[in-house]
Amino acid sequence: MIDSASLPPGRQPFLDDSVVCLAAPSFALSPRDGQLRGSGVDGFYDQDRRLLHTLRLLVDDQEPEHVAHRPEGSREAFFQAMCRSSEDPTAAPWLLVARDRTVTRPDVAESGDVVRLQNVGPGAARFTVSVLAATDLADVATIKAGFPAADIPCEQAEGIVPAVRWHSPHDNSEVVLRAEPVPPHDGGPEPKITLDDHRPGRAEFRWELLLKPGEEWSVRLLVQGKTTTVAGYPVPPRRPAPWGRVEVTGHEHMAALLTRGLADLEALRLAEPSGSADEAESQFVAAGCPWFLGLFGRDSIWAARMMLPFGTGLARGTLRALAGRQGTRHDAFTDEAPGRILHELRPTETRHGDGLVLPARYYASVDATPLFVVLLHEAWKWGLAEDEVRHLMPHARAAMEWVADTLGPDGLISYGRGRADGLLHQGWKDSPDAIRDAEGRRVDPPIALCEVQGYAYQAAVGFAELLTAVEGEKEQAELWAERAARLRAAFQRSFWVEEPDGRRYPAIAVDGGGRPVTGRTSNMGHLLNSGLLQGEEEHRSVAEALMSDGLRTPWGIRTRSADLAGFNPFSYHGGSVWAHDSAIAVHGLAATGFVDEAATLLGGMLDAARHFDYRLPELYAVYPNSRFGRPAPYPPSCRPQAWAAASAALLCSAMLRVDADVPDRRLTLRPIAPSRMGLRSPYAVRGLRLGERSVDVTVDLHGGTEVRGIDDEEWRIDAGGSCTT
Repeated sequence: MIDSASLPPGRQPFLDDSVVCLAAPSFALSPRDGQLRGSGVDGFYDQDRRLLHTLRLLVDDQEPEHVAHRPEGSREAFFQAMCRSSEDPTAAPWLLVARDRTVTRPDVAESGDVVRLQNVGPGAARFTVSVLAATDLADVATIKAGFPAADIPCEQAEGIVPAVRWHSPHDNSEVVLRAEPVPPHDGGPEPKITLDDHRPGRAEFRWELLLKPGEEWSVRLLVQGKTTTVAGYPVPPRRPAPWGRVEVTGHEHMAALLTRGLADLEALRLAEPSGSADEAESQFVAAGCPWFLGLFGRDSIWAARMMLPFGTGLARGTLRALAGRQGTRHDAFTDEAPGRILHELRPTETRHGDGLVLPARYYASVDATPLFVVLLHEAWKWGLAEDEVRHLMPHARAAMEWVADTLGPDGLISYGRGRADGLLHQGWKDSPDAIRDAEGRRVDPPIALCEVQGYAYQAAVGFAELLTAVEGEKEQAELWAERAARLRAAFQRSFWVEEPDGRRYPAIAVDGGGRPVTGRTSNMGHLLNSGLLQGEEEHRSVAEALMSDGLRTPWGIRTRSADLAGFNPFSYHGGSVWAHDSAIAVHGLAATGFVDEAATLLGGMLDAARHFDYRLPELYAVYPNSRFGRPAPYPPSCRPQAWAAASAALLCSAMLRVDADVPDRRLTLRPIAPSRMGLRSPYAVRGLRLGERSVDVTVDLHGGTEVRGIDDEEWRIDAGGSCTT
């Protein structure tokens, strides 16, 4: 394999037109015709490595003509093509070509294609079928950076079934491609396998076929890979998804978004390796396909937070997976520190281009650690078993000690400059130019981000409550309540920016000199539901800023206002719209009483989802003052992506304006009335989880609420409008 560090950087491949089949940690990407031609990001993958980049089907040495494709859930896709004769003046084909692609988790079965051919011509047909195959065994980071990689030599594999094998001497990774007959057509012609002397990595399977009119022939092409990973790397889950079935009726757009989102989250699941089949499995969701298909602290935590009303199982697994890798020592290369929560986990060290080198375990995020504690507290509120909470409390304590050590003399939690070949920024907006002022000037670390102060405040308040309720440590709880108050006061002193017309908004960050970084950005939306803001006036200032013309679009909130210098609708963090970011704003607006604003944004996000076949992408672009009439895809964005998929659950929660306190047996509902969302009939959400209980909620046209599954003798049900149980 070519050393990517010695090559000039390329361009990140586009994904927006790719067909994705996913069963983490395996996936396949291809154009709409299903052919893999060895270009761009196309291929079969497993554990962050490309197993095949070429799997090209030919009939008489020509590609069949593409007709249509159809995804079948998250794991499968169906491609249709035809072959026409130059001697036939009509458009009718003589051969129908179908290709069924399935990606499976490697412990279940092999991934691959089933090719089915049918002679639909008037007479017998004699022809050849060829399959060309090759691989570079490149890692995802190399492909993402646009670096080329040399093909791996192949050899014919021994065995009953015709097969070829590629083996990398670099790390002993290998791939086997087998061609199996499909019953009931066993016993058909064997393929001739040819290895290309001029291209040592390319293999050809070739069949000589004779089909009578109406006769069919099929072959199964199976891809099996073995790649190297770090010890204890996550594995495919053995058990079903750790959340129950949730259904929305009466709101077809929300129902479609939620159905697709839950299916994508199911496909993104990974699990901790366990020694016993009887051991409770710790599942979490990988951040996104294809670039981030692994455990990412911030992303996995946010997805689990969003899913809490559907069950605490995902939160439990995520917390345990991260707790098992919590920092215990200081390490300058990985940025590990005692108590710090992992930023990302990769199978091996990766080189991302532009000098960026990240270790397999990397800890450089400033927000994952407080978010870990926020998730534990919220999971407890939604019914996570107390023995699980007790098991995780030492990890929460270590995390909060890291938070305390990270607070600076100004009372804020910030990050400084890391190593030169690591990430520059450590918040969710982590691209090199993510933090810029109103004039478009880059602001580099040291930096204190506004949303991180909200996370840290929320963690401190939640940890204080856990210390009191679970551990009985009132003195320690009071200490953390005092720290939370000091953090809030520091935020008040440092972050508010006042404009000439008297309007105010929180800055995206405070720089190393204590100056707020001016310019409206979406980060302030994360503060609405954190508890950090004080009083209705501050919440209203944030709501008005989010709904201003520069930030709000018909389909979500921009990351950076279009009114600012340096705005670009296709900039990763400088003007694009992120699904999770906008959903967090919707949820925060709904929770703090800005119902009309929340309903407007909610409707816009559902309309955006409609334009993307109800799979919200990681991010997308909205042209300012455009007549395009729809959001535009951000071509390299992940699909599916965890917190974009989980945004469906958060939007559903925002629609219900639901809050729970299972230890105190309290449920609060202030649902948005159907009439405020343009609906003409009641809607219902069935399958919410309060601990072990399943709860159904029905909302009438005026917001009146019916709750089934709990009774008001045992629970305090506080619902808007009328309430029956």
